[in-house]
Amino acid sequence: MKAVRLNEIGGPGNLRVETIDDPVPGMGEILVRVKRAAFNRRDVFITQGLYPGIALPRTLGSDGAGEVAALGPDAGGPAVGTPVVIDPMLDWGADSAVWDSKASSILGMPHDGTFAEYVVVPAANVHPKPAHLSDNEAAAIPLAGLTAYRALVTRGRITRDDVVLITGIGGGVQTFALLFAAYMGARTIVTSSSDEKLQRAKTMGADVTINYNTSDAWAKDARSAAGGGGPSLIIDSAGGETFAQCLDIARPGARIVTYGGTVPKANVRLFSIFWKHLDILGTSMGSPEDFAGMLALFSEGKLKPAVDDVVAMDDVVAGAERMNSSKQFGKIVLAIE
Repeated sequence: MKAVRLNEIGGPGNLRVETIDDPVPGMGEILVRVKRAAFNRRDVFITQGLYPGIALPRTLGSDGAGEVAALGPDAGGPAVGTPVVIDPMLDWGADSAVWDSKASSILGMPHDGTFAEYVVVPAANVHPKPAHLSDNEAAAIPLAGLTAYRALVTRGRITRDDVVLITGIGGGVQTFALLFAAYMGARTIVTSSSDEKLQRAKTMGADVTINYNTSDAWAKDARSAAGGGGPSLIIDSAGGETFAQCLDIARPGARIVTYGGTVPKANVRLFSIFWKHLDILGTSMGSPEDFAGMLALFSEGKLKPAVDDVVAMDDVVAGAERMNSSKQFGKIVLAIE
């Protein structure tokens, strides 16, 4: 089969389409014929050596949609030929509240991933594709949708009465956070340095958009737009000064959820945390229960993810470089067939 392989660190330019042996499903596993995959920031980080546990050579890719090609011994799950989408979180562990950091992993590193014509995954990770979604849309969902759902619902405990601030709209997870928050009836405020991304966010349900490059006081603008003393739920992955300002503008009793750190260090005022009784919540990926809950939202037939672009397998480097540039809005899909 054809697969996108990384043989050495050095950036997206080192991704290569190669021919390798077809995988064979083992006990309790399913072989999925991949029709579409999608990029995540971690794919780029892996090519740059900025991710733990890198083992090469490897087929990258966490997101995938296709159809069941074969069932391994004692494998339950969807029948051969069923259109499916893959949960990329492997071996989460017994505690739904927190993953098993020693045993769990994500499809695409260290396990071979979805940037290939076939991939083998545990049967429990294979789910029927929501019928109203195209292959492109289904492939866009898994890792970013899972991360956003856990941040917003499981950890953030969103309600329709919340005012949700989503910083840095445009990347996969944040666009899913907006999609879910708007669908659940919450008031939404988003920020970006791009007017084009903000305009697209409006079409997805954003109530208020703020360009932090043209607003000298974006944080105060966000607090004012939220009313009631500020946002009640904040989803952030930027870190740094953005995270510090989020603490300052949050209303008393608010929840601030972080799932990443573009700028890893933040100088925060502890006064804002204890005086306003804030909940600071960390999260990463999601449990099998989170994936099922997230997929159920799409199964209602009304939601569709934001797809930025679809690139051919032979153009995988261009797709990864677009991801690295942060110019995309939503997900970049890789066409496998």
